[in-house]
Amino acid sequence: MTPEPLLMPSVALAGALIALVLYHALAVAPALKRLRELAATHDDLLGGPGGAASSRMAALEAGLTSLSGRAEGISDRVSELEERSRSDVSRVGFVRYDAFEDTGSDLSYALALLNREGSGVVLSSLYSRTDTRTYGKAVERFQPAATASEEELKAIALVRDSLKAQ
Repeated sequence: MTPEPLLMPSVALAGALIALVLYHALAVAPALKRLRELAATHDDLLGGPGGAASSRMAALEAGLTSLSGRAEGISDRVSELEERSRSDVSRVGFVRYDAFEDTGSDLSYALALLNREGSGVVLSSLYSRTDTRTYGKAVERFQPAATASEEELKAIALVRDSLKAQ
């Protein structure tokens, strides 16, 4: 007996279908299962357990926008404080010395109180056995407005040098 010509294509088709089913069961199904597991892990990482990745990304974007606004506010405040600090008296130079030969213990002093631009005042206190005198002189750009003593100039120089060291 010879096989009928119509039966041959059916057998070939059935064999191909069986091969496809086996391929799917052995290769495709495990790969799809692994892909689903990876997608679930991905969503867990981005959205938290049971959360959607898109909602997590939206929350992160909202947080970033909020932080950006706060950073801008902080930057503005820092700029304002830097501007104020230029005129605030924030630098001090202090020199102690003996104003007169008959006194000891360095009880006289020169005190420079200046801002970063070198403007402010230098105060001097001269101690003697009979009295103490205090003088003040304006300072602009590290230069006293009136004739200054050596100690007053040293106090001003201490401030100027401290600014250079920064």
